[in-house]
Amino acid sequence: MPVMPGAEPFTADPDGARVGIVLSHGFTGSPQSMRPWGEHLAGQGFAVRGPRLPGHGTAWRDMQATRWPDWYGEIARATDELIERYDAVFVFGLSMGGTLTLRIAEEYGDAIAGICLVNPSVTTLRRDAAFARYLARLWPWAPGVANDVAKPGVTELGYDRVPLKAFVSLTELWSVVREDLGRVRCPVLLYRSTTDHVVEPVNARLVLDGVASTDVTEVVLPDSYHVATLDHDAPTIFSGSTEFARRIAASAPSSGTTAGNRA
Repeated sequence: MPVMPGAEPFTADPDGARVGIVLSHGFTGSPQSMRPWGEHLAGQGFAVRGPRLPGHGTAWRDMQATRWPDWYGEIARATDELIERYDAVFVFGLSMGGTLTLRIAEEYGDAIAGICLVNPSVTTLRRDAAFARYLARLWPWAPGVANDVAKPGVTELGYDRVPLKAFVSLTELWSVVREDLGRVRCPVLLYRSTTDHVVEPVNARLVLDGVASTDVTEVVLPDSYHVATLDHDAPTIFSGSTEFARRIAASAPSSGTTAGNRA
């Protein structure tokens, strides 16, 4: 299926950039939810990559043939590219994009200067999720979770359905990431919305309690729902993540590390 207008991946390589940042959108979403953040970062002099995850940004049926290694592979490719070109590399992610960001930090070790997470997911308390594996054999989709935004007039470009086979794969990614949270040692900046209709508060607590990082900051977003990168608190995320990347990059050694030297 063709890519929906606005869901295209984006890149930016400002003159003189020395720091690169990968931005990962969430499950059933698209780069549209990350584009304003990416434009802000590029305007601040950072090189930016905003990949479109396989199966996303077209039609929900396209996700049925994809699994979490496909989504992770796209973020890893963008990360590898920036590592080859820039002195320090960060990965920022929203929702499942935060899950993929955590996996990158687990796998890449010192090659990643730091990560920023916005309402990351590593589990769910929904009872029906436990039956998704069985439901997926009988029915292809569940009601969508996209567009949880408080700000009037703002719409997230995402699917109105959750492909159940892909969701089952997401639960498998959650398990892998939770098991290896202790491998995350880079600086972590985590934003959490007080009202989130998609990801429960336990997710942030599991992440904050599980990582081994000594430089960890949690920021609560009082006026946004799940897709906070498009919501009232987006300026807080944009400015805070900019300051975070500048602070860490100023003291971080050159990555000088290729994909073949992952932790």
